[in-house]
Amino acid sequence: MATSNPAFSRNAAFGAPGALAASRTLSDNDLQDMYNKPSAGSQDTGHMTYEDTITKTGIAFAVLIVAAAVGWMFPILMIPGAIAGFVLGLVNTFKKEPSAPLILTFAAAQGLFVGGISMLFNGAYQGIVTQAILATLVVVGVTLALFRSGKIRASKKATKVFIIAMVGYGVFQLINLGLMVFTGADTMRSGWFGVAIGLFAVILAAYSLVLDFDFVQKGVQNRAPRKYGWSAAFGIVLTVVWLYVELLRIFAILRGE
Repeated sequence: MATSNPAFSRNAAFGAPGALAASRTLSDNDLQDMYNKPSAGSQDTGHMTYEDTITKTGIAFAVLIVAAAVGWMFPILMIPGAIAGFVLGLVNTFKKEPSAPLILTFAAAQGLFVGGISMLFNGAYQGIVTQAILATLVVVGVTLALFRSGKIRASKKATKVFIIAMVGYGVFQLINLGLMVFTGADTMRSGWFGVAIGLFAVILAAYSLVLDFDFVQKGVQNRAPRKYGWSAAFGIVLTVVWLYVELLRIFAILRGE
């Protein structure tokens, strides 16, 4: 991925008479040394870069994976992990300034939830976790490839439709949760109707990934403060976990038919 080099956006470096005159005093060797230097990174500029954002996202996923291993060994931690993840998700969503400790704690909580629920599903359907992981990687990879190629973009119209669809999906989930509490069965998320709802959720999650990638791209292009790389990491972790759980549910329904 290309990096954003703030030096190219400074008018003083291109076209200012003083800067041009100064550049003429440099020797050929000095100019060559300048060109050989690597592009300024986030440590040097204080702004978002693709590399720094990828590093932050990688750290968040590393925390999630370690916590998932713990959740796998102790599935009972799935419940507190789900509650903590929900609360921290809301806190990080509405917090004005991103907080690395809060985001990493969120990743850990999500990891406990993912590890526990994966253990339960794998106990019922051997090998289903591997299927869900591979499917998640495929969806993320294809979405990223399409975004980088320019074939998928986060347009205003599509985002409005996405928001409406998300509200509808959220209402459906609340109704389904109520039925589960009173009937003890996930009646609205079973059978082929459940598969259709799951595929709809996967599409929503894929577009959510597009919004996450768009956030990163615009943050780098607009030279957003470096700390917002953590916001990108939070969004991507949240979306990928949602995507994984939906795929896990779809495979469970198909295996149970």
